[in-house]
Amino acid sequence: QALLVESGGGSVQTGGSLRLSCVASFNIYSGPSLAWFRQAPGKEREGVAAIDKYRATHYLDSVKGRFTISRDNAVNTIYLQMNNLSLEDTAMYYCASGGPGRVSPAALVPDQYPHWGQGTQVTVSS
Repeated sequence: QALLVESGGGSVQTGGSLRLSCVASFNIYSGPSLAWFRQAPGKEREGVAAIDKYRATHYLDSVKGRFTISRDNAVNTIYLQMNNLSLEDTAMYYCASGGPGRVSPAALVPDQYPHWGQGTQVTVSS
């Protein structure tokens, strides 16, 4: 059973930054894509960013230029650097693994991922 553990969430003011981390219990080096998703209360879960083993990335349009996904295979961890946060970024953020072999818009579809972490809360206030 793949295990994913997120951390780094918290409360920040608009314009602030946070860095989320997701540690996997398995070797991510040659595996399928990993991704970050988020879900706000009353809304559907949406894909935020995905990264494949070639380090190709794909982002939700609303976070392009503000968020950066990266990976460190040596410690089986992916990151999400979030800058210039806005109120609309408030959500529970989830890490997911087992996605498509190469990133594409499909890499941001929740149904593509069989393994999920428990989530970390991000709250942005004015």
